[in-house]
Amino acid sequence: MGITWRNYKSSTVKLAQEASRRYGSPGPTIFSKVIDKSIPADIIYEDDKSLAFRDVNPQAPVHFLVIPRVPIPRISAARDDDAQLLGHLLIVAKNVAKQESLADGYRVVINDGKDGSQSVYHLHIHVLGGRQMSWPPG
Repeated sequence: MGITWRNYKSSTVKLAQEASRRYGSPGPTIFSKVIDKSIPADIIYEDDKSLAFRDVNPQAPVHFLVIPRVPIPRISAARDDDAQLLGHLLIVAKNVAKQESLADGYRVVINDGKDGSQSVYHLHIHVLGGRQMSWPPG
């Protein structure tokens, strides 16, 4: 699903207003700058609700992130009525994993808060694959 620049700019304003209303006013993050394209990223998928792009510090041969355009600060801040968006992010992760030829499997990770080693306070899903993952992680 493609989006036009005019629709994108209008949607960006709406998304920022929605995030502020729902979650307070989280400051802009590096992911906000990826979304508004003020910093470059290797974007491999985008739609009106989400973006997927390659991690700049990959921990596996394939490592990409899926983020919502609405900046939910962390998974523990998600609201029950975010269920449809959260499901959408997982479907995007699955579809992009298939696009990236991860047929033998992959790992999906969401870090939450300080103890979860969350480094950017904009919800993001890590998808890692292309090698055998070990257990337990971390």
